[in-house]
Amino acid sequence: MGGGVTQIKVRWGPDRNRFLVSQNVHTHSRRGIALKLGATLAFSLMYAAIKLAGAVPVGEVVFFRAAFAMVPLLALSTFTIGPLAIMRTGRPLNHIVRSAAGVSSMFLNFWALSMLPLADITAFSFVAPIFAVVLAALMLSEHVGPFRWGAVLAGFAGTLLMIEPHGRFGHLAHIGSSAGFSLGALLALSGACLSSFVVVFIRQMSATERSETIVFYFMLISAIVGAATMIWFRAPLTFSNTFWLVLVGLLGGVGQICMTYCYRYAEPSLLAPFDYTAMIWAVALGYFIFAEVPEPMVMAGACVVSAAGIFIVWRERNLHRATMLREAL
Repeated sequence: MGGGVTQIKVRWGPDRNRFLVSQNVHTHSRRGIALKLGATLAFSLMYAAIKLAGAVPVGEVVFFRAAFAMVPLLALSTFTIGPLAIMRTGRPLNHIVRSAAGVSSMFLNFWALSMLPLADITAFSFVAPIFAVVLAALMLSEHVGPFRWGAVLAGFAGTLLMIEPHGRFGHLAHIGSSAGFSLGALLALSGACLSSFVVVFIRQMSATERSETIVFYFMLISAIVGAATMIWFRAPLTFSNTFWLVLVGLLGGVGQICMTYCYRYAEPSLLAPFDYTAMIWAVALGYFIFAEVPEPMVMAGACVVSAAGIFIVWRERNLHRATMLREAL
């Protein structure tokens, strides 16, 4: 996204018997980490604002989230590539497919948020990178070795731990007044699965499309879909509802910008572990604003899933460096 920051130079050593490899992998890395942390904080605050907005139909929340997220995105584009450049694309169908998966995931996550504590919804989102490994192997024919498959299995085991407090798999299909958490877990997992499809789509699109363009069309299509649902499902909004929903969109836009630009200053493999700081924000916000105390089993499962995700990132980073070194030689 926006160009790589890793440069590998290979030359003969003084004794002509070995290669000297110099790497510049820390270019602006601190700025990239700061932006990544800002993105996780902005998205966590966005989820808290959705809860504070009260009982608003999911489609209405999606509309505000997408429509007002374009405000900071278009404002920033006036100082970078320009509002017109952000709209240029040669692959409109790909944007539609990517946005369909993304807006479906957004609907599921926002619906689950009405049933789950902030920490729980955040923990379930950590499953997305695990699913992405499986999808990349199936859809992109990427080679996945035994170590990464082992990490995937560990991640699924952690998922089972997170599900346990919300009802085992046999109870997830039961929807009733006492099964809100079970339905919430199912929705959150489904949203994470769709998010992993989005990761795969973006991998394919990023070779030819600007990251800002991908975000713009995702927000545009999401706003249209959200507005369409408001024909049937719409609640009259008070000033308080409107304030929080507008804030949801602005925070989402800021988070999206930080997420987009952080990869211009540091490698994805360096930044990926900082995704898990979202759990810190979620636990703190849930406890101090909503008096939510996360289930110990959910936290344990989140630790297992996080460890599996970090191992996958570490493994992919080492394999990527080894491949670059072989090509340089």
